[in-house]
Amino acid sequence: MAVNLVFETHATTTDNEAGIATGWLPGQLSEAGRRQARELGTRRRQDHIELVFCSDLARSEQTSRIAFAGSAIPVLHDWRLRECNYGDLNGAPVTAVDQVRSRHIDAPFPNGQSYRDVVELMRYFISDLVHAWDGTRVCVVSHKANKWALDVLLLGKRLDDLVVGPFDWREGWEYTVPRF
Repeated sequence: MAVNLVFETHATTTDNEAGIATGWLPGQLSEAGRRQARELGTRRRQDHIELVFCSDLARSEQTSRIAFAGSAIPVLHDWRLRECNYGDLNGAPVTAVDQVRSRHIDAPFPNGQSYRDVVELMRYFISDLVHAWDGTRVCVVSHKANKWALDVLLLGKRLDDLVVGPFDWREGWEYTVPRF
């Protein structure tokens, strides 16, 4: 068996709109983000989702809470689903993070973590997921770095390519997560 995983990024934040790389800071949804979260709920509430996992950062929690409000679908928070910790660059302009992003694939951001660290946390999360929720359809609401981690672990993509390439946002991605 396997887990059918639907991945959705958190909705747009005021930091996104201002060009700020939030990292491990909480972030708050903008008005557009609240609308996107409602649209996520409209898309996914009737999609046979049995359980939602989200990052414990406020922007993911808000997205999940709004999207699944009033439904019987449980929402669980997991710190392993956090965005990459940019350390000293949490809250810096996106342009500042973009300039050094490729240097932190394996080397941590000063006082933060590397993108490879995010992959390892995601490996730990999905290992727990398939052991506890094998045969279910779950939704994960998280961040760009976590999407890259899933692509590395489940699709065999190269982290080096993902980190320096464009992030093509869309309304969710689907993965089959086999037992490791």
